[in-house]
Amino acid sequence: MVEATTATPKKAAKAATSAFEAALPKLDIPANLEVPAVVREMAEKGVQSARDAYEKLKSSAEETTDLLEDAYSTASKGVAEYNAVALESLRTNVNAAFDYVGALLGAKSVSEAVELSTGHLRKQFDVLSAQAKELSTIAQKVATDTAEPIKASVEKTIKKSV
Repeated sequence: MVEATTATPKKAAKAATSAFEAALPKLDIPANLEVPAVVREMAEKGVQSARDAYEKLKSSAEETTDLLEDAYSTASKGVAEYNAVALESLRTNVNAAFDYVGALLGAKSVSEAVELSTGHLRKQFDVLSAQAKELSTIAQKVATDTAEPIKASVEKTIKKSV
């Protein structure tokens, strides 16, 4: 039976890193083995170079994981805000529709019903336009807030490699 865990991506990455580091071969060259100094030096430089490259890769992977977690958190908060505004807009529109139907049922003449309908349509058009603008603004803010850290990280990475 497989047990469900609540490991975060960061914990999973650290566990994988530990397993990888444990699997790396240890290069303990016996002291009595006569290896030319040049070969030994080249081997040590190669191993050190590989370790340095691994550390850079590990550091970059951890930074990327942190960045993606932050982006996900920002996006989640933004979507929650967007949903709250959308639900409030829906509530407002449903209440307005019920008020309109109630007023329409109380109309005494056809001209009064037409006047109520015209006024309601005009008011709802304005309300819906304002709601759409507010939702659009929130969506743009969420997209910008989510993408900005990623953009900055990519620019930083490009500057490092140039």
